[in-house]
Amino acid sequence: MAAVLTACAGYGEPAAEGGEASSTAASQAPEKSTDTGAGTGADSGAEALAKTADIPEGGGKIFKDQKLVITQPTAGEFKAFSSACTHQGCDVDKVAGGTIDCPCHGSKFKITDGSVVDGPATKPLPEKSIKVDGDSITLA
Repeated sequence: MAAVLTACAGYGEPAAEGGEASSTAASQAPEKSTDTGAGTGADSGAEALAKTADIPEGGGKIFKDQKLVITQPTAGEFKAFSSACTHQGCDVDKVAGGTIDCPCHGSKFKITDGSVVDGPATKPLPEKSIKVDGDSITLA
């Protein structure tokens, strides 16, 4: 609906104003998609990536757009790592059996600390900062 209103608001107005309306609508789109935070994201100004219930205990979830993997090694403990394999930069594609796995050359990393379980990677996945507030997980 915002796109329709933006299109109407921009119609007949100078190009510069139409561009501003489009950029305003684009900045509002993510806010609408994070409505699952029931106000949590709006209060803190941070966009919720996930609910804690979305991250399986002993596993994790990959967020391709953010190039991030969030894991829950033990109940209530959440960790985040870069999703780019340290071997050649491929994106990891699954979290299973206590590891974060890269499809390109078979590297595996521990969900607990990102350290290498199986190469050819020799460096751990870089840890990223997240914040758990209630049942919402956001970038810190």
